[in-house]
Order: sequence, then structure tokens, then C-alpha cells
Amino acid sequence: MRIKYTICFIFIVALVIIEKESNIISKVSDKLSLKQTPQTPVQAGGLSWTVMQNGSGSPVLDYTDPQSYRYTNRRLENFSESGEGGLLPASASDGRKHILLLATTRTGSSFVGEFFNQQGENMFYLFEPLWHVERMLTLESGRTNATASAAAYRNVLRQLFLCDFSMLESFIKPEPQDHVTHSLFRRESSQSLCEDPVCTPFVKKVFERFRCRTRRCGPLNLTLASQSCLQKQHRAIKSVRVRQLETLRPLAEDPRLDIKFIQLVRDPRAVLASRMVAFSTKYKNWKRWAEDGEVPEDDDEVRKLKGNCDNIRMSAETGLKWPTWLRGRYMLVRYEDIARFPMSKAAEMYQFAEIPFTPKVKEWILKNTHASSEVSGVYSTQKNSSQQVEKWRVSMPFKLAQVVQKVCGPAMTLFGYTFAQSEEMLRDLSISLIQETSLRTNEIS
Repeated sequence: MRIKYTICFIFIVALVIIEKESNIISKVSDKLSLKQTPQTPVQAGGLSWTVMQNGSGSPVLDYTDPQSYRYTNRRLENFSESGEGGLLPASASDGRKHILLLATTRTGSSFVGEFFNQQGENMFYLFEPLWHVERMLTLESGRTNATASAAAYRNVLRQLFLCDFSMLESFIKPEPQDHVTHSLFRRESSQSLCEDPVCTPFVKKVFERFRCRTRRCGPLNLTLASQSCLQKQHRAIKSVRVRQLETLRPLAEDPRLDIKFIQLVRDPRAVLASRMVAFSTKYKNWKRWAEDGEVPEDDDEVRKLKGNCDNIRMSAETGLKWPTWLRGRYMLVRYEDIARFPMSKAAEMYQFAEIPFTPKVKEWILKNTHASSEVSGVYSTQKNSSQQVEKWRVSMPFKLAQVVQKVCGPAMTLFGYTFAQSEEMLRDLSISLIQETSLRTNEIS
């Protein structure tokens, strides 16, 4: 009888979980159907454009569907970016580049993202806009539905690269009023959102969690942000939330975009060490294992680590196979190489992206790769990069390094990281754990 009750209980729990997952997928589907209120029309090149609405006689197109995609291509011939629906002709890009920096947390992505944020007046840069999407799609268990989140991430990124913030608005909480929000995550990390004309007069009574630091601005007007985006020559977005590069294939095949993917990777042992410092409350188990116990191989935290490494490796393997849809669009770069040779690696990234490597970027790199220890905080983009690159080896317990090497071994091998065979080898900084790999990190066809 007890077994029957147990089975019934498990069955009920499973139904509840399935129902919650279904609600998440349904919620995403509603938001991606472009039913949201259109933004205030903005002017670009003397013409106005608005977001296409359901019920207007214009179909909402699914770019993952081949028939719909072919239909889209035919319609694109009659539109420009400043015209109806924000569409570009299939062959037109006006030299505009769209750069997506893909990474995971604590890989140095904020630092590398500044290479594009500092480019100047020709670059519109966004820092982690998918934070809002992930936050809304996170289940009570702390996880997200992979299928729903992948579709949401892809579609929001597409609209942002087209300077349309309306889809992102539907994920921001509290919901923007008249396209104005005081809650955009890390607004201050985007120069484009803190400069004229996006920087509106400061309103003293309005609290902004992520307010601009270099100057006081009023709440973010997303219509003005859209205008600014349209006026920039190039657009770049940094995100640590995309799990698989393959899910972004529709962006590479979208005729309105000329997109370049830059995947940033870092030694997973260094990533774990950094996360244990930055997110200490979330890594209590790891700290306990490091101090007084063996790491259980079947623990959920270990499986999560393995899953992250597998996703990173599979994305890189996809890119390095040079499939037709990624030909000339993918670059793999190691954080360790950027930390040791920041100027030359930045130049390579700019060459790959086919945009000018400006003196302003060079000046920022020189200033911010030779910072003193006093200004290098957990979230700082200022650091003495050459000294920081293997600093984790001094403090990371060898038993934890062994766990990472075991579950992330295939990724470490692919990216050219040497396994530490003993604690002495791990601590001896005269022995480099960074191989001078012959792995091709980019291909421009």
C-alpha cells in the first residue's frame, strides 16, 4: 500500500512539473508572437517605421520554418530598414556588421565586451539584454526550459540587432510605461544608452537600479535607444546565456543581418575558481567539499558543471567544422590569449568582424590591461591582465581541479589546456597550463 501511495505521489509531482513547463512555453509563445504594443514611431532617414502588429494584415513570420522563410525573402525585396516592419532587402546591409559575443559567466566577457563598447560613435553595444528573458523564464527549481529559452533568446536577439526593443520590453519587469523603463539590467555598461540623445534629463525622484555612472540620466526611453541604434553603423551584443551555437543558425541565415559570432572560452578550472569568489553563496557545496570532504560525482552541482562544459565544447565543435551557414562568421578565442596579448587579439577580433580598430579602443586597452590591484574588483573591467591569467592556481584546492579535469576533460583538450597531474604541478607557475595550440580560431572566407 505504501508503494502505491509513493507511485501516486510521484505521478502527481510529475504532472505539476509538466504543467509548469507548459505554462512557461505558452508564455514564451505569446511574447514571441509580436502582440505587444508597437513602439512610438521613430524617424530614420526621413522615413518612419513601427513594429508590425497582429491583425494589421501582415503575417507574423516564423523564420525557423522553411516555407515562411522563403516567403519572407520574397517580401524583403520591397522593404528597407527604415520601411515597413524594419525589413532590409535580402542582399542589403550597407556594410553594417552585427557582432554577438558568446560566453559563460566569469570568462572575462565583460572585459572583452568593452573592446566593442569603446569603439566609439559607430557602435551600438548592449550588455546582457537576455538577462531579462532568463529571469522571466526561470522555473522555481532555478532551471529554465531549454527549448523555450532558446527560441526566446534567438528572437529577442534578432529584434535587438534590428534596433527593435518591443519584444525585450515584454520581458522587463516592471513593464515599461510608454516605452520608458528604469529597470534595464546594467544599462550603465552600454555607452550608447548613456550618451546623447538617449541620456534624457535626470529625474531626482525616480529610482534607477542600473543608472548611468559617468553622467546622471533619466529613465531609459527605449524609443530613443532604438533611434540611436538605427543611426549607428555597427551593433554588438554580449551574452552569457545562449547554451548552443546551433540554436542561432536562423540569425546567420537571416538576410537582414550580417552577423559575426565570437565565442569566448576560458580554462574551466579558472572559471570555477572565479565563480566561487563572485557567487560565494551559490557555491557553498564546493567550498565545503574543498575543506572537509570528497566531491560526490553524482551531485547536481557536478552534473551542472559537466553540462556547461559540454555545451561550450559542442558549440565550439559546431563552429570549427565550418558549416556553410557559419562560413566566415565564427571565431573562437581564449580568454588567456586575450589576457596575455590584448592588443593583438583585439586587432584580430576587429579584423574578423570587418570593422575599424579605432585609436579609442587601443587607448582603452592600454589603460585597462595595466591596472593596479586596487581597482581590480570582482566585476571590474580594469585588470593587470597578464598577472591575472593563472592567479587561480595559487588558491584552488587540487581536489577541485581534479573534478573539473574529469568532467570537463574533452573541452579542456579541445581548447588546449594542460591537465595538472599533481598539486605541485598546479602550484608551480613556471609550468604553463596553457598550450600554444594550433587550433584555428577563425576563418574568413
